[in-house]
Amino acid sequence: MSECFSLHTRGVVSRRRSTPLAVAAGIASLVSASAALAADADTTADAGTEVSGVTVAAAKPNVPENSLSRLPARLQDIPQSITVLNRTLLQSQGATSLADALRNVPGITVGGAEGGQIGNNINLNGFTARTDIFLDGFRDRGQYYRDTFALDSVEVLMGPSSMLFGRGSTGGAINQVSKRPTRTPATEVDVSGTTNGLVRGTADWNAPISDTSALRVAVMGQGGPTSTRRKTTVNDYGVAPSFTMGMGTPTELTISALVQHNNDRPDYGVPPLNGRPAQTGFNTIYGHSDDRTIQDIAAVSGEIKHRFSDSLILRDQVQFNGVTTDARETAPQGIGTVDAKGYTAATPAGISNLPLSQLFARLQSHDRVIHDTSIYNQLELKADFATGPFGNSLIVGAEIGRDEYRNQNYTRTSSCNGVALPAGYTACVPVLSPTYASSPTLTEVATNLAAGADTTAAVYFNDTLSVTSQLKLVGGLRYDHFSATITNSINSANTPGNAAFPRLSQTVGYTSARAGVIWQPTEPQSYYFSYSTSFNPSLEQLTSTTGISQPLPPETNEAYEVGGKWETDNDRFGVTAAVFQITKLNSRSQNPDNTFTANGNIRVRGVRLGASGRVADHWLIYGGYTYLDARIIKAIAPGTLGMIPVNTAKHNATLWTTYDFLRHWQIGGGVTYLSQRFLNNTDLVSVPGYVRLDATLAYHQPHYEVRINVFNLAGAHYYDSLIQSDGGRAVPGSGPTGMLTLIWKP
Repeated sequence: MSECFSLHTRGVVSRRRSTPLAVAAGIASLVSASAALAADADTTADAGTEVSGVTVAAAKPNVPENSLSRLPARLQDIPQSITVLNRTLLQSQGATSLADALRNVPGITVGGAEGGQIGNNINLNGFTARTDIFLDGFRDRGQYYRDTFALDSVEVLMGPSSMLFGRGSTGGAINQVSKRPTRTPATEVDVSGTTNGLVRGTADWNAPISDTSALRVAVMGQGGPTSTRRKTTVNDYGVAPSFTMGMGTPTELTISALVQHNNDRPDYGVPPLNGRPAQTGFNTIYGHSDDRTIQDIAAVSGEIKHRFSDSLILRDQVQFNGVTTDARETAPQGIGTVDAKGYTAATPAGISNLPLSQLFARLQSHDRVIHDTSIYNQLELKADFATGPFGNSLIVGAEIGRDEYRNQNYTRTSSCNGVALPAGYTACVPVLSPTYASSPTLTEVATNLAAGADTTAAVYFNDTLSVTSQLKLVGGLRYDHFSATITNSINSANTPGNAAFPRLSQTVGYTSARAGVIWQPTEPQSYYFSYSTSFNPSLEQLTSTTGISQPLPPETNEAYEVGGKWETDNDRFGVTAAVFQITKLNSRSQNPDNTFTANGNIRVRGVRLGASGRVADHWLIYGGYTYLDARIIKAIAPGTLGMIPVNTAKHNATLWTTYDFLRHWQIGGGVTYLSQRFLNNTDLVSVPGYVRLDATLAYHQPHYEVRINVFNLAGAHYYDSLIQSDGGRAVPGSGPTGMLTLIWKP
């Protein structure tokens, strides 16, 4: 299928004899697909690989369970596609951010910071996953740039999943799994540097305190340019302590925290011109040198788990998450000309036949201070029991939580060629050679203060019923009661066409469903059918997306998926394949007056293929591919009917392979392919597809490792993340970059 693969799996597939059909399917899928993952062979020999929901277990018998307690531990018993990206993968590929990690998963594309949103903006299977990022099973809705230093793995569940996670999750859900203490002492220190000038250091220390308790602390610090576009810089640090007591006893308590500080200069990309990003050169930067995004993140969680028996476990978990973002950012907004009358925008917008040397870009301030806080509690009971001749694995739970949001916007206004610009615009600069200097001394004026709060209360259950040794039925329901209120300090008159209302409230009750059938005729084979739903309240982001005096009804989503999972050659090779359809109903469509109406439908039909395993004892190869046929099938917004939704690639494939030689050496490389994407729903602005090559070379010893990674080896010119705002801006990817990493394990 289309996912990336885990060296440290979250489930076990029993070792069984392969069938010729499964072998043939594996070879065919490997040739047609491509994918992601590599790690050193010594580690891989004791781990397993997970491919699009199929787990191929290696020699290590005690494979950890899937961290999502709402799902069965055995991934083959889940009628949906799941990807697990573990720490070994991220380390071998030099991926240090959540965005870097998720590029391993075909079907995911990355968006830049835009509008009132800052931080990780992800598209999953053609739909935004902005509010579908989770931390240890809790919604992580704060607007910040997420690092991987405190994570053991990242899990991606494909398809609508409100029954498991509550509101949202149209295309799926992304769960970050935090590092936790173990009873084995361990220390690891990593130091790396890139040819761009970025220096990074991390440390991970795990110390048993007694037979039943342990402490683990992960730390991170980094600073410098993140790409060949050297004005894009970071200056970050973080610490993530965790403590567990009661290990190996019936009652276990874990307390953990994440504290992170970011002081970054994000890249706001280049403006569109004549249907493509302006061809200004891949190192051209717009904005001001004193732009910055300062973020402070604090998350604290506690979990208590009591095991009455091996078949009855009660768990209660609470998490607080708070993020403060102070952004002073300036982005290119529109292209035009400059004369004695000042700046004149091109007409139609973004269209001009003039030479680039005669065109100017207008800069707009995107300044705001955002506070996001959340507190949630989950209570869950898991029971395995028999009902007559049938086996049951039942999960029953309840969740209650509250989110609060506050966003104070500011504007800075200046002039262009001596003529005053509209409010919020700071300068006009040549498109080809924009001046990158400190912003002029301007008064920062407070504008709209947007605020909101919501409460969620939910109950749910999920049961996996073993009808026979070959047939399993999966079913679950969840009821959510969602109540939200938002306020704005401007537009007290509710002016038509202005979506900033003084006050709006919404209460939604929704029942989500999940059902599946799993047939396993022989142990190496598993075939499944699944159906799932989800919902998106119009106020779920605690901002107005309506433009009318009442909130719109929720968007509702449903998905069908049919798939197969095979393993071959004594678990040395695994193959998956699936076809699916996701439909969003009541999709919010933008009207000509900038209001919104809930009359749109979006449909995505797709195929996922995956393959992973050992070709030979020292040769690993992994592959994944996703095809997405995404269309807006109902809309009144001009020019959107029948179009491809924003930032959705029809074809996406990744491939990674490593080969170990001379006992201590490893060489490897990978390729990523992403086809054309559009920057708006009218499909008038697009970025071309690209192929990117990466490579790695490592030298292993028991207590240290030296690794070289080369990113974008062939120097491909491509656009990494897309920003729908301002007609569609695109952020160029980094040019060829080398990284040297030293890993010490005393």
